[in-house]
Amino acid sequence: MSAALWTEGLGKSFRLHLQGGVRIPVLADVDLAVAPGECVVLSGPSGAGKSTLMRCLYGNYGAEAGRIWLRHEDAPVELTTADARAMRAIRQRSLGYVSQFLRVIPRVPALDVVAEPLVAQGMAPEAARERARALLLRLNLPERLHGLPPATFSGGEQQRVNLARGFAPGYPVLLLDEPTASLDAANREVVIALISEAKQAGAALVGIFHDLDVRDRVADRLFEVLPIRDAA
Repeated sequence: MSAALWTEGLGKSFRLHLQGGVRIPVLADVDLAVAPGECVVLSGPSGAGKSTLMRCLYGNYGAEAGRIWLRHEDAPVELTTADARAMRAIRQRSLGYVSQFLRVIPRVPALDVVAEPLVAQGMAPEAARERARALLLRLNLPERLHGLPPATFSGGEQQRVNLARGFAPGYPVLLLDEPTASLDAANREVVIALISEAKQAGAALVGIFHDLDVRDRVADRLFEVLPIRDAA
């Protein structure tokens, strides 16, 4: 089966303008392909560029070299050249991202934070809230918190809202950056189950997991990201 997400010779560096314009290369010649129904876990030492790669895949960082492709509505789209309007449509329908931290939306209840991407996809608001409610309960977030804004939640509670929001829409491609870092054992099991269900539904997943037990249980294969030794 053809890949749902792939890169060709992807490269990325950062220029430190406050340090005399020093260029720090982070990624070079990255060729990654992820198929539907597969979870590929990025491995490698801290600082090697795993989170940078994830942010490039989502379009938060622009690629300096190479190309990133994603299958969107049955056609390959080059993310490295997609404009803002195209990226909005891709993120609405085809590409999800669960970061380590919830970008809290002020004064919006947790239930609506999770339901919002479903409504954006065309689901009726009440049906979207019902799916959001079911996911939050599955992630052991008490119903008394569903009507409250997540800004005052604990880190683990915010992460569960983040996870529910990421898994609710059923994106064909889902990026997971340390999704279990703030979770207890019971909720880690829920996330493992959600990943398994997403794969069975045909989603392609890319993840970073520092918890080796979780990594080994969800990964179909590892993709090694190594530091670039020779800075240019």
